[in-house]
Amino acid sequence: MKQNLKLLTAVIMTVLFGAYNTYACTNFLITKGASRDGSCMITYSADSPSLFGEMYHWPAKIWSNGTLLDVIEWDTGKFLGKIPQVGKTYNVVGNMNQYQLAITETTFGGRSELSHQTGGIIDYGSLIYITLQRAKSAREAIVIMTQLVEEFGYASSGESFSICDPNEVWIMEMIGKGEGEKGAVWVARMVPDGYVCAHANQARITTFPLDGPTSIPSSKIDNIYNKEITTVYSNDVIAFAKKKGYFPIDGKNSEFSFSDTYAPLDFSGARACEIRVWSFFNSVGSGMEEYWEYAKGTGIEFGKYGYATNRMPLWIKPERALEVTDIMDLMRDHLEGTELDMTKDVGAGPFECPYRWRPMSYTVDSVEYVNERATATQQTGFTLVAQSRNWLPDEIGGILWFGVDDAASTVYFPMYSASTKAPDSFFGGSINEFDPDKAFWVFSQLTNFAYTRYNIVHPEIRKVQRDKEMTYKQEVVDIDTKAQNLYNEDPAKCVEFLTEYSCNTGDQLVKDWKKLYGQLFAKYMDGATRTIVEGEPMPKVSYNAAPEWYYRAIVEDMGEKQRVKEF
Repeated sequence: MKQNLKLLTAVIMTVLFGAYNTYACTNFLITKGASRDGSCMITYSADSPSLFGEMYHWPAKIWSNGTLLDVIEWDTGKFLGKIPQVGKTYNVVGNMNQYQLAITETTFGGRSELSHQTGGIIDYGSLIYITLQRAKSAREAIVIMTQLVEEFGYASSGESFSICDPNEVWIMEMIGKGEGEKGAVWVARMVPDGYVCAHANQARITTFPLDGPTSIPSSKIDNIYNKEITTVYSNDVIAFAKKKGYFPIDGKNSEFSFSDTYAPLDFSGARACEIRVWSFFNSVGSGMEEYWEYAKGTGIEFGKYGYATNRMPLWIKPERALEVTDIMDLMRDHLEGTELDMTKDVGAGPFECPYRWRPMSYTVDSVEYVNERATATQQTGFTLVAQSRNWLPDEIGGILWFGVDDAASTVYFPMYSASTKAPDSFFGGSINEFDPDKAFWVFSQLTNFAYTRYNIVHPEIRKVQRDKEMTYKQEVVDIDTKAQNLYNEDPAKCVEFLTEYSCNTGDQLVKDWKKLYGQLFAKYMDGATRTIVEGEPMPKVSYNAAPEWYYRAIVEDMGEKQRVKEF
């Protein structure tokens, strides 16, 4: 128990609050019918300047009767309370367990008066990791998650959860009841096979089918294991809204929208959040042009009950089957190809850097403006693609493709979810202390160097990144085969083999990235480019001129101060 408490405390992250709360994380959800190989996938970028990127690990364990589990708030490290421990917990690496179950999240916040609940002891982070240690499937996870908050109270604001197993992908949205009532209201929906879904800090479930052949209230949650059931919701999700005055007493239940009621859409909810969903949908599907003004926050239309009437669909059918490497690259988006392409405006500087340092907004002449919030961001702690494959035993089927720091510059390496340890270079560490042996610092060091001359340095990173990910993808085919042979002989040997491969791959990646940093720093330091010339003792030195518009802007600002005088 003490070991688990120490581990949980060590992996605490600080999620952005206040102005940043709605600009934190991004999730994409891909069903098996939408993927090239038939796997289910969900993604996660855990974004916060206070988050140290590492891979968490909880080993499988048998617990004695009467054991209590300390619940430590994931955001703050605050002790919230104790709950009974179950008799057996499962192995978890990162956000995926040994049964190929994965859970990720984005915070939507919602109505502020519902964000605090005295006595509530289950925060959203603990909810994820406790559930991963106890559930074997997405449906079981929904049961456990909702029962935990009902019994012990909910200690967070509004959350969207992605829940994935080898056969199904679900989105669940939850918000607490505030003071005076314990628990939360929520809705969970299974993404139809062949479709993709996404959420990015704005609640997205609007109307949903009520009690019927495919939908049940939580009073009938035992029926969730009936595969015909694709929607589950808390008994009082509508009644609570009516009691609080969020939805008219005489409003039609069939017209009730969870998102529009508990997290009403505003400009920032669209421009900083929904725009990331739009960019993903636009990259894989068609017809998204009609939602562009909505996604920008400039064309939101409101109707009955004050609901937005032109919301994007919750899920779409992609025009092509998606590879795991496609999903990795979709997590690297900077709104390229749109009018808000972050590499094209003056804020990108002379070297087309697609990042804007915080704060998210600024004021000029009493007018407020915003910096764009794209999927890829500089403040990522860790990012992942969880892949569940139903044609393989659980010991082999789950892969957590994991990276640290900015998704655009990281490398996703394969971590088999049955692994009994995490790579040393990805496990432990602190945001307060630089450690040259930890993956987060190694990747952050090179990425921050690249930000200084992005369009020169980043392409070199991208080439190595792409080569490594394609190599890993090919390696996995061979590793799967070897693991299957070992599994037929002895499943324990299979797990040992996959643990060794995963950890060695992660640790070797960090060594390679250290070397890459040294090479690129030596080549591009001090604003120069040094090219080694074979047979010559000294490198060829050249400089990359800034674009003409940049020099013109300097001249317009400086006037005659830098002009060369002619005699």
